[in-house]
Parts: sequence; structure tokens; C-alpha cells
Amino acid sequence: MKIGLIGAGNIVGALVHRLTALGHQVLVSNSRGPDSLAALAAETGATPVERAQAVQGVDLIVLTIPQKAVADLPADLFASVPPTVPVIDTGNYYPQQRDGRIDGIEAGLTESAWVEQRIGHPVIKTFNNIYSRHLLERGVAPGAPGRIALPVAGDDAAAKAVVLDLVESLGFDAVDAGGLAESWRQQPGSPVYGTDLDAAGARAALSAARAERTAEWRAK
Repeated sequence: MKIGLIGAGNIVGALVHRLTALGHQVLVSNSRGPDSLAALAAETGATPVERAQAVQGVDLIVLTIPQKAVADLPADLFASVPPTVPVIDTGNYYPQQRDGRIDGIEAGLTESAWVEQRIGHPVIKTFNNIYSRHLLERGVAPGAPGRIALPVAGDDAAAKAVVLDLVESLGFDAVDAGGLAESWRQQPGSPVYGTDLDAAGARAALSAARAERTAEWRAK
């Protein structure tokens, strides 16, 4: 696939390394411009581009930026992206630690539902509950003992199927976590967050999650 990534953090770095190793054509972008991505491009063979180029003519897009930075994306960035192109949102809301207060999320929107509203394009939520180094290093073959499972939430069945397959190809069991309204089950503070569970454990953790955010994960 031809995959466009927007972001410059550790999750982006892990995905660029893994996706290029699998033979995907990867375009990588951030707010600082292509020159800032030269080292990552040299390491991986990815193509550094402007953000507008990362969403044009691609089969899949990955958005992995701080939650607070979503509001700063160009308003028309996704305007010409066909609705059939899956957009993965990997983000988490850290109000006390990084993002400050986001009223829509505090009022009850899931993190990715808020992102979906901001960018005007349906999103699929995944890669948000795993440490970047584990994403880079701990993918294994299907059936391997202790294979980590990653929840995938979204409303578009066709887009979700593409993302489920991508997660599996990266060496993780993909667990269908329901629609985007259920994606709070994999947000920070939930039982599946940062725990590297297998498929059975991830399903149990998603089921055991509670909707109310604990004090650590709410704006003061």
C-alpha cells in the first residue's frame, strides 16, 4: 500500500520502520516540513513530504500527533481525501500531562470522535495503547506465544477491515473493539492501555473498562 503518515513522534518512527520493512510505500510528514525528516527517511527509505502531500493519492493515512495539535491542522487538509481511504488516529488525550483542557472530550466525546469531528473524515482508532518501542520490536508471527493484541475501533466496516489486516501484518493480533463510540475502552487509564495483553486478555480488558475517566486523566 501507499501510506501517508502525519506526525514526528515515537509512534510515527516505529510505524515508518515497520511499514517500510514490509514493503509499503511510505510518505512521512510533520508540521516542520520535509527537511526535519531527512534522517528518518535515510534510515528507512520513506519519502519525506509536506502534510498536504501525505494525504493525496494514498491508500491509508495515519494521524499520530498530540491531541491538542489536531486543532492546528489546516482546516482543509482532509477535504479532498476520498471517504473510502481509512484514516488511523493513534492519539491519546493527556489533559494534565500535555494537552490542556479540550471541552468536547471533557463533555463526553471519545478522543477519536473529537478528532473525527475536527478533521471532517471518519477515523479508525488503534496503535494508541502500545508503547512505541513495543510496536517497533515486539511484533511476532501469528500463533506465537504471548503475541500482543491491539484493539481497533471504528464505524466503517471496510476501513476497519483494512486496518485489522494491517495490524496483523505488523505482528499483532487485531481485536475488533466495536464502533468509535466504544473507543473509550482503550483510552488512557483503561485496563487495556499499555498492558501488552494477548487477544483473550485484551477482550476481557475491553469488557471490564469503565466509561468514567479517573481523576488522573481529566482536566483539572
